[in-house]
Amino acid sequence: MELLVATGIGVLTAGGLYLVLRLRTFPVILGIALLTYAVNVFLFASGRLTIGSAPILRDGVTTYADPLPQALVLTAIVISFGMTAVVVMISLGAFLGSEDDHVNDPAEDDDGTSENNSGAAK
Repeated sequence: MELLVATGIGVLTAGGLYLVLRLRTFPVILGIALLTYAVNVFLFASGRLTIGSAPILRDGVTTYADPLPQALVLTAIVISFGMTAVVVMISLGAFLGSEDDHVNDPAEDDDGTSENNSGAAK
């Protein structure tokens, strides 16, 4: 079970890093979301996966589910949703302002002019 969870976290992290390094905004947003999911699964798995355990410690119960990783994951989900909304709005504003969704800056020629400015100096 631990190997399966660790492999899943690794695949999510690798896919997220690959997408974050792309030069378009939509894959970057998807990559950030995948990295967020990887962190959430890691936090959830750090609480030792227990099946059929009581969520609250009672008399006579020797094993219980740790509530701290569950609270951390719930908080991380809320924060990641808010940050995804912010990044989507920033990228949408950048796309509408420049008619392009490239993440990188435009390349400059040797004379200091930008290719997108049609010869106008910066």
